[in-house]
Amino acid sequence: MTITLQKCTLEDSQTLQEISSQTFYETFKDQNSPEHMKAYLDKAFSLTQVEKELTNKSSQFFLVYYEQEAAGYLKVNTNDAQSEDMGEDSLEIQRIYIIEKFQKNGIGKYLFNKAMEMAREDNKKKIWLGVWEKNEKAIAFYKKLGFEQAGAHSFYMGDDKQTDLIMIKSL
Repeated sequence: MTITLQKCTLEDSQTLQEISSQTFYETFKDQNSPEHMKAYLDKAFSLTQVEKELTNKSSQFFLVYYEQEAAGYLKVNTNDAQSEDMGEDSLEIQRIYIIEKFQKNGIGKYLFNKAMEMAREDNKKKIWLGVWEKNEKAIAFYKKLGFEQAGAHSFYMGDDKQTDLIMIKSL
């Protein structure tokens, strides 16, 4: 089993856009209407939006490969790129997404460890994320890694208001 990581640049925008749409769709298609899903995918993962996020100096994307095949990605934010104001001593894991056929191979843990390494290198005091309250598999994964719920915020899937739990792990 070989897992490798590649930091994304603008040259990776098309691949990142495709994997972002695919993994989000696979993860949430069964719990959301096709209309809300399409509205969200069109907005959040348009090529223009992906390129905009890639050029933000406070965000970093990494493509992960399993046996040399693109398997998912990681997005982390610091400073003003964080989706909530958690302070400069925080690193946000905004996205860890793995293509369905690659799940259960340790890739999520691998990406989490990369985020932890980055947080420690930048002397962050905490690492945090938002996770949909109905994504029980992800919530269990994060609790197992030592995260605790510390609040919630709204997330819009199209015009459907949903709730993300804010989970924090102190370093």
